Order: sequence, then C-alpha cells, then structure tokens
Amino acid sequence: MNKYLKKLPALVDSHAHLDFKNFNRDRDAVIQRAVDYGLKLVVNVGFNMPSSREAVALAEKYPLVYAAVGVHPHDAANVPDNYLAEMQEMARHPKVVAFGEMGLDYYRDRSPRWQQWAVFSQQLRLAREVNLPVVIHSRDAHPETLALLEEEGLPAAGGVMHCFSGDLALAEKVIAMGLYVSIAGPVTYPRNHALKQVAASIPGEWLLVETDAPFLPPGPWRGKRNEPAYTTFIVEKIAELRGTTAEKIGQACLENARRLFSRVRVED
Repeated sequence: MNKYLKKLPALVDSHAHLDFKNFNRDRDAVIQRAVDYGLKLVVNVGFNMPSSREAVALAEKYPLVYAAVGVHPHDAANVPDNYLAEMQEMARHPKVVAFGEMGLDYYRDRSPRWQQWAVFSQQLRLAREVNLPVVIHSRDAHPETLALLEEEGLPAAGGVMHCFSGDLALAEKVIAMGLYVSIAGPVTYPRNHALKQVAASIPGEWLLVETDAPFLPPGPWRGKRNEPAYTTFIVEKIAELRGTTAEKIGQACLENARRLFSRVRVED
C-alpha cells in the first residue's frame, strides 16, 4: 500500500480518462488499485467521438467504470456531421450516465470560440431532450460559460462543473444553477487558496471529487501520471479543510454521484 494513501470504505472518482494511452500498459492494475483503496465508481469521460466509444467499451469491460460521452471544446472544430445522432444512440447504453465533457476553453483556444459555443449549445439541447446530466468544462471562460448555460438551460437531470477552478462566488452561482462542484488534485497544492476555500465552504450535498486522470495529480505525484486511487488523497485534504473525516467525505461524494448519475448501480 502507498504511504500517502489510506483505504476508505466508499469513494468515487467522478471524472477520469482511463482510455488514454497513458494507461495502455497497466490499465487492469490501475483499476484494481482503485478497487483496493475503496473506489466504488469511476466515471470515464469522453472528449470526442472515438474516446467516447472507448469510454463505453471500458464501461462494458469493468464493473467499476461508467461512461460519459461528448465533445470537448478542443475538438469542437472537428466534430463529424452525425455526432449528435451518435451521442443520442450512445445514450441508450445502460452504463452511459452523462453527456460530456462539453463546454468552453478560452485558455488554449484549440477550436474557434464560435464553434466551441455552437457545439456546447448543441450538446446541451440534446441533453435536455434525453434528460441526461452534463459534465461541464470551463477554463478561462467562466462568465461566457455561465451566460451560455443561462441562455440554453440545463437538463432536468442537472450536471457538474468538472475540475472546478473558480472562487467561492462562482461556486455559489454554479450551485444555484443546479450544478455540482467537482474538486480535483489542485486542492492539494499549497498556493491554491481559492479552491481550498471552495472545498471548505460549499454545501456538502453539492460536492463531488475527481482525479481527471491522467492529468492534475495531487501533491505527492505532481509531474507524474494521475490515477483514480489518488482520489483518497484528495478526499483527505477536503476532509481536513472541512473539519471532518475522510470517511464521511468519501461517503457523501459517492451518494452525491449516485444522485447525479442516476443510472449508476453501485453497492455500498
């Protein structure tokens, strides 16, 4: 067992990318470690149509894994003509629990902003039509993301602001719209005071936790590959900030994930 990790009775990684090639050599071992440290659920999130297909395939292979399917803003300029029809078909799969990740990324601007906006809007409309929750990506585009969400509206099933990177005021706005706030590895970084305040302050019933693996590893693994087992380290930090136990935070986040991703069937 890793000296930095504590096995907990109930954990969820609400956002990972286990289909990435970073895991090709040891994916089975990575997923077994997740189980060993107490994870009951990992949501593997697509970023374009090929990765969404791979997410579904992983969900079919591993009982622990469920899938979200969608188009990331980086890929908005290259969506195939039939992508919405394919997403709608994927939504019929019992282990597809959300659409995403979708949103706006004005940090890298890998797709023109008007195309990011258009593809985000199209996916939101489809999500409302089939009533699946949405996984939202927002980087250096928080005002624009909120404006689009207000214009288009969320599905009744709600959604989550993944890898939250704003301040407490933004978190309160997001929650008021009906979105969960998902906290990732940067909450463990010493200088990330704003995210620590968010993790310490938001209502527990709106809190989720994620790794975004293989990206954004928590403290001891910075510069290395992230993986779902490291959720326990993130949960420990959140518990410390909230003055409670990691066991309680882990259980609360699992219950929140079950509520949001209503198709999930996970035993305690």
